[in-house]
Amino acid sequence: MVDTPDNQKLHLLSRIQEVRPHVIITSAKQEGCLTQFLQKLLEVGKQRLLSAYLPFLPACTSERDKLSYLSSCITFDSPLMLRAVGALLKCLDRRRVGVELEDSTIGVPILHFHAYTFVLQIFKSDLHPSVYKLQSGEKEGLSLYILNRCRSRFGSKLLQWFMRPTQDLAVLHRRQEVICFFTSPRNSDVLNTLQASLRNIRNIPMTHSNTKVTDWQHLYKTVYSAACIRDSVRHLPQSIQLFREISEKLSDDLNYIAALLKRVVDFDASLEENRFTVKPNVDSAIDEKRRMMGLSDFLTDVARRELEQLDSRISSCCVIYIPLIGFLLSVPRLPSMVEKEDFEMEGLEFMFLSEDRLHYRSQRTRELDNLLGDLHCDIRLDLMAELDCLMAMSSASQEYCYTSPKLTRHRKIAITQGHPLLELCSPVFVANSFQSFESESRIKIITGPNSSGKSIFLKQVGLIVFMALIGSNVPAKEAEIGLVDGIFTRMQSRESISVGLSSFMVDLNQMALALNSSSGNSLVLIDEFGKGTNTLQADGLSLLAASVSFWLQKSAVDVPHILLATNFHSLMQLGLLPTTGMLSFLTLETAVDRDELVFLYQLKEGICQSSYAANIAALAGLVSEHYRTGKPIKHIDQESSGDRDKCQSVVEKFLSLELEDKDVDLQSFMKDELLPSAGE
Repeated sequence: MVDTPDNQKLHLLSRIQEVRPHVIITSAKQEGCLTQFLQKLLEVGKQRLLSAYLPFLPACTSERDKLSYLSSCITFDSPLMLRAVGALLKCLDRRRVGVELEDSTIGVPILHFHAYTFVLQIFKSDLHPSVYKLQSGEKEGLSLYILNRCRSRFGSKLLQWFMRPTQDLAVLHRRQEVICFFTSPRNSDVLNTLQASLRNIRNIPMTHSNTKVTDWQHLYKTVYSAACIRDSVRHLPQSIQLFREISEKLSDDLNYIAALLKRVVDFDASLEENRFTVKPNVDSAIDEKRRMMGLSDFLTDVARRELEQLDSRISSCCVIYIPLIGFLLSVPRLPSMVEKEDFEMEGLEFMFLSEDRLHYRSQRTRELDNLLGDLHCDIRLDLMAELDCLMAMSSASQEYCYTSPKLTRHRKIAITQGHPLLELCSPVFVANSFQSFESESRIKIITGPNSSGKSIFLKQVGLIVFMALIGSNVPAKEAEIGLVDGIFTRMQSRESISVGLSSFMVDLNQMALALNSSSGNSLVLIDEFGKGTNTLQADGLSLLAASVSFWLQKSAVDVPHILLATNFHSLMQLGLLPTTGMLSFLTLETAVDRDELVFLYQLKEGICQSSYAANIAALAGLVSEHYRTGKPIKHIDQESSGDRDKCQSVVEKFLSLELEDKDVDLQSFMKDELLPSAGE
């Protein structure tokens, strides 16, 4: 669009929606009004979600209530996710399956949300010192993702295991036996050898029509390195399932293919001429096959012959190659082709529809698959990726002295001297243990002053259980982990302007999910639930007590493993919870040395008797006049009888006042009764 003056309403820019761009690039020095306008354009995904059809909600649900519910399922602070969800809903609406069974006016029904939110430092993004280093301007911070020591891109990609922990003991034991083998010091040499070979393996898109010279180089290195890995693994214990599969399923033709590529392809000449070059004096049959894989004219000839056999209404076609699928015949979709039955053509096998083009298998494309094949099927990148991931976990396990956990189907979690990620950034850390049995001590309430380590302990238990469920070794001296079906957390309380929710409302949403969805095989981590409700915190205390009582009323097999950290010491003192073997109390040790609070970070049984608020305030720099003058603030365990009598006298006098009497002087009463007491 040519330069055109526009006013502050940006009417011309609104036409950008007609173009439907995938990316919008603007200047960093743009005006604020432009930024706000673009942000408004990107709100479409959020509005599409709010207008979606949710049949499980009552029809009379208001937009505000609907927003509150959705905010408990989806993080509205993540604009990329909102745009992705909005685009998905739009795509589903356009390509509705079974449209004859739906009401076209209400859209595609959404039956359920599965939200995966990590607050245990499994992933953590930090701003990069230079935003030019990465497209997002972010880098991975201190998180569990330190286990990513993969040597190949497809290995790192497979570490989506972090997004999908499993309860399948067969899968977990398969991973554990490989990690156990490579964490042994005597196997460090073979670990280094295999990792060096994995660096050269790449997933190369051999399109056959536009293959670069460097792709041929990478292909040779990939095949050669895969053969080296296979030969090395064949000398390892074949009782380990992954080693046995690599030995058996990686083709013996890899050595032949590597030798053939080296004998046929003139890599030096290819780089010099920037085109695929075959060495002279090569066998004619091999030379012809290399020529077909490197030139687009061959596929053009095949497409031309295919077109002669197609319906006369089809004016053009082409032959394409898709890795792991093979060669396909691609033709344009005709206006008359509406239903799937219209896609059928004699002699062709319909595969899929993409961007108004139909893709088929024909006799000739099958012949091409048999002739040229697919090297990636022979190399089995999936096995290589799995090997890469497990060796990466082994390297991290050796470096940080992790141990292999015992995985069982029992409803028990026992961790001996577990230690969190804190050890990587702090020279001093204290390892603590955790035990939760099948029918006792399932709910643990942890008290202690702020900064005593309650939140760290909760994260520690959550991380160790999570690591065990992806097959990794864990940071502990010993660990026995029963299979957990979910980890529910109430640990973050960020207010969200985008959804109009306070931190307390966010807390309630997280707690509701834990109460409604957890089972006897779940782990529930609750940190400071109920704070921020009112001055006396009575509402929050009541909600916390009611939540714990709800779980205690369940049968033993339905009570999750629960770790609850709180500063509501009155939860125990007021007798709001029943006495039962399912409930235990823990605290983190502290000591006061010359009026200075010292954190020992050691977990023990019992209840913290004081919040040490004055000491914490002093550590934070919020000190009182007593601290400034060197006078310590003494802790009073209980009020004196004289103070209690004075307070009772003031209350009785106040209750005796006739407040409806116009002659009552409240100011005089406050001056005579309350102010002297306050001064004392």
